[in-house]
Amino acid sequence: MDIQQIVGKFLTNIFGSRNERIIRRYAAVAERIESLEPEFRAKSPEDLAAVTGELRERLRNGEPTWEVLPEAFAALREASRRARQHRHFKVQLVGGMVLYHDDIAEMKTGEGKTLVASLAC
Repeated sequence: MDIQQIVGKFLTNIFGSRNERIIRRYAAVAERIESLEPEFRAKSPEDLAAVTGELRERLRNGEPTWEVLPEAFAALREASRRARQHRHFKVQLVGGMVLYHDDIAEMKTGEGKTLVASLAC
């Protein structure tokens, strides 16, 4: 093993692999989405339906998608809970972000791939 490999392994042990760093970033956003749950659960059906238009307007006004994403995912999560009695779990929120950013997410059978796909859409 040469010095470059040793340094690389040392840094990976400290900071994590690239994949681990990405997942940590997505997990932090998932925490933000989860913190919005009480607010979105309290919305009337009409207020919840109006969220989409509000988010689209913010995007048209130049707000970055990364800023709007937590509220968009929280709105979809609540709509799914109300309409289909399916609530997205944290791992599904992370999977949705992975797909949204055109990456590949591998999930085992039964982890809710269908729910993940709805988030990315």
